Amino acid sequence: MNENFFRKPSDPSAYIYQALLRAGPRVNLLHQAHAQLIVTGCSFSLRLLTKLTTLACISGSIVYARQLFFSIPNPDSFLFSSLIKASSKSQIPLETVRFYRHMLVSNISPSNYVFTAVIKSCAELSVKKLGRAVHCHVLVNGYGSDVFAQAALVSFYAKCGDLIVARRLFDEMPDRTVVAWNSMISGYEQNGLAEEAIGLFSQMRNLGVGFDSATFVSVLSACAQVGALALGGWVHEYVKSNGFHVNVVLGTALINMYSKCGHVIKARGVFDSLSERNVVAWTAMISGYALQGHGREAIELFYLMRAHRQPPNDITFVAILSACAHTGLIQEGRQAYESMKQDYGLVPGVEHNVCMVDMLGRAGFLKKAFQFIKDLYPVKPAPAVWTAMLGACKIHKNFDLGVQVADHLLAAEPESPGNYVLLSNMYASAGRMDRVETIRNVLIQKGLKKQVGYSTIEVYQKTYLFSMGEKSHPNTAAIYQYLDELIQRCRDAGYIPASESVMHELEEEEREYALRYHSEKLAIAFGLLTTSHGMAIRIVKNLRTCEDCHMAIKFISVISSREIIVRDKLRFHHFKDGSCSCMDYW
Repeated sequence: MNENFFRKPSDPSAYIYQALLRAGPRVNLLHQAHAQLIVTGCSFSLRLLTKLTTLACISGSIVYARQLFFSIPNPDSFLFSSLIKASSKSQIPLETVRFYRHMLVSNISPSNYVFTAVIKSCAELSVKKLGRAVHCHVLVNGYGSDVFAQAALVSFYAKCGDLIVARRLFDEMPDRTVVAWNSMISGYEQNGLAEEAIGLFSQMRNLGVGFDSATFVSVLSACAQVGALALGGWVHEYVKSNGFHVNVVLGTALINMYSKCGHVIKARGVFDSLSERNVVAWTAMISGYALQGHGREAIELFYLMRAHRQPPNDITFVAILSACAHTGLIQEGRQAYESMKQDYGLVPGVEHNVCMVDMLGRAGFLKKAFQFIKDLYPVKPAPAVWTAMLGACKIHKNFDLGVQVADHLLAAEPESPGNYVLLSNMYASAGRMDRVETIRNVLIQKGLKKQVGYSTIEVYQKTYLFSMGEKSHPNTAAIYQYLDELIQRCRDAGYIPASESVMHELEEEEREYALRYHSEKLAIAFGLLTTSHGMAIRIVKNLRTCEDCHMAIKFISVISSREIIVRDKLRFHHFKDGSCSCMDYW
């Protein structure tokens, strides 16, 4: 023990309190202070015990904190409040809830700060039933209009996915703090409602509400979802112009936004400018390269990451394996897979194994991919592994193996419409339209519906959504007329619609009509009509783009003299002068 740690003034409680302050959340020093508290006869001082217990909680020594707590015969409101706030700030939500329950049992009324901490912990634990009960306690105790409790409740309901209640509470707030705005925007973004998040941010801008870094992180994530590069770029410029510090969290959000909007050079610029990089930032940049199909760059960054002694995690290896799969880097992918196990002691999960099957199958090594599955899963592979295998069979038109794989997949997931669609597309590619019709009938009998495809495009910081045959846009007539003209010019240039891409058994003219008005074609036509000549067209699609659209966009890029960038479910496609960055390896 440090002999200067305790001094001996006339008042023992005073020097013990000073000792506690010097000890801080360091368990060894807290034990020493506790011993002095007992030796000096101050062990009944509620003030000293409260400070000691709170510091023990902050230190993370929960067992010690709870032992101290239960040794106090009559805990008061200040002790409960201190422990609840300390455990909440220390991100120990379960203890926060436990201390709150003890507080209720002790018939001590919580304060607004206690409610704020408890609601925050309920959100972190995703315990919706308990959170609703606490909401009732808030109202009963008269804190329904408290700005801190209201903001916490908005955050709680948003994080639990109950956005209707969250928005109602938000709209009822007479004085909305930036925390409340951030909670609502983040709630929309995290639940896949990027357009609503962006709309609320625009409202925030129009009202002149001040932003903070948390605002930008959520908005940038929403921009990444829908490919809103213009708005994301505006946020970046605002951050730089107003002196915001680009820490690793905000920097990673910028990297992710630029990567998912197809501007990997700017993403790398942000990455290189960061003074601090954690595994999330490194992984975001590697993922950005993977999305763009820049496998070599992803590999080089991965090696640089290792040289900087930054250990990769599970998600990093998913990114690097995905990059290898989309660029045919078989040897590099196998080395990364082995490194994951041997060098870092990580156990490959379903996503890693899916990447390996996809990598081997996409490169044409169907037998090796199938053997990999059998060696890895002697009993029952995950459905996603079979899906990757079936996709490879479709690419290489291996009908016999595809049917065998499809049997395994449908047995594992008989109610997934996507599996039937994938199998149907494989039959269509093989010209087996009789089997396409059979699968279509199975879908009808089971009441299954294929996922609706849609595409989004950002034009002058406003996002527009199109689905196949979309006619809700006010300029529908002009869009369809222009698209018809584009397709005719493409046909004159040599484009032939790939009618086998349509899963339904239709007449030839009907199949061509269905292909012509796919969502990405409508979005591209709208973009060409409404943007200046020479501007790149950027599209985000929720599904994998079909073979016909991929071919058609090549021709459109030529006749329009525009670069067209499409981000589908798997990767980016940069179309320019009649070719695609994927080199048809997708």
